[in-house]
Amino acid sequence: MKKIGFVDFYLSEWHANNYPAWIKEVCADKGFEYELAYAWAEQDISPVDGRSSAEWCTAFGAEQCATVEELCEKSDVIFILAPTNPEKHLPYAKAVLPYGKPTYIDKTFAPSLDEAKEIFAIAEKHGTPFFSSSALRYEASLDDVEDCRNITVFMSGSSADEYIIHDIEMVVKKLGVGANKVMCVENGKQRFFHLGYADDRSACLVYAPYGLPGATIMESATEGKTVKSRSAIFNELIADILRFFGEKTVSFDVAQTLEAMKIRDAVLASRNNCGQWIEF
Repeated sequence: MKKIGFVDFYLSEWHANNYPAWIKEVCADKGFEYELAYAWAEQDISPVDGRSSAEWCTAFGAEQCATVEELCEKSDVIFILAPTNPEKHLPYAKAVLPYGKPTYIDKTFAPSLDEAKEIFAIAEKHGTPFFSSSALRYEASLDDVEDCRNITVFMSGSSADEYIIHDIEMVVKKLGVGANKVMCVENGKQRFFHLGYADDRSACLVYAPYGLPGATIMESATEGKTVKSRSAIFNELIADILRFFGEKTVSFDVAQTLEAMKIRDAVLASRNNCGQWIEF
């Protein structure tokens, strides 16, 4: 069995609490041979539920490592988690990626495009295979419309800073790279982020901090369709991560990761100039 190590800011959070079961399910279904074996967290006590790293490790059958270096030495493959704290991803990448072991970095990949580029540079320097993605990239309904040229994505969450990456990941999967301008429109607590391209592509990210239904509208030159989320996205994400760990190849163009970060920077900045097109 290949040994997985979890690197996190604090361990008892939603992703770290749920990924182990999905890893077991996917391994049983796909025949992968991986197990969670090691964990390290910078902060001992989780602000989510007050559980300590030692308590979390006992609950999930992992060995607690005293340092991130110990974890990297013992693990075959590594998850960098801290999904709510993307500002931790660059310092963790600096510690983890020099070991050259296949690494998955959770969303949001980085707090800015500049830091995202730094992580890419570190991985390139050490020849370390890695990737990052929102689980929403694996939403099966995104495949319902081919040659999509226009897309609207509805999403909610506690803050746009944390959750807008999901909308963006779906847009980039369908439209690829090339977004060059954005306009934010306010409607109460709702935000409509209009993305423009140099050609006929366009996108709208609809965000509100309360429970919008997860839905996507896609249009091609010949058809339009509204679809609701329906696939087991986290199982699909975990399956692709475990495949990647073995094959060391990413299932999509990694230029889309930097495109997503470029768009995120522009989208969040556009909130300061609502009603105006901002080129980027």
